[in-house]
Amino acid sequence: MAAIGIAETSYLIRARKAAERPVCVLVNGCSKVLESRYNSLFGVHNDLLGLAFYLAMSALTALLVIGAGPVPWWELGAKLLVGGGLVMSAALTFIQWRVLKAWCFWCLMSAGTVLVMALVLLPAALSA
Repeated sequence: MAAIGIAETSYLIRARKAAERPVCVLVNGCSKVLESRYNSLFGVHNDLLGLAFYLAMSALTALLVIGAGPVPWWELGAKLLVGGGLVMSAALTFIQWRVLKAWCFWCLMSAGTVLVMALVLLPAALSA
């Protein structure tokens, strides 16, 4: 799932740096959402924050798969990171729905990716 997120956010970063509008698939409103005042948090673009999130999740997943270091800490870090990502995704999806009244395919795809990550981690967290 992290690889999907890395690919998606990398595309958005490349499009933004090239001053191109990303292709908006299935819905209209990508430009309205991506160019809104909600496109950054504390001056950092959401696509960069997303890339950092997915890279961190990729690294944590790799550490968990190989069993390196303090595995319980990596598990806790992954759960906290996904929990924060889920809250952020929910807030940004709410903003698209109620504030901007426009939908961005890439944003929804990212929110879905984070949701799947949470659904994978939640059963593991509850059974532990």
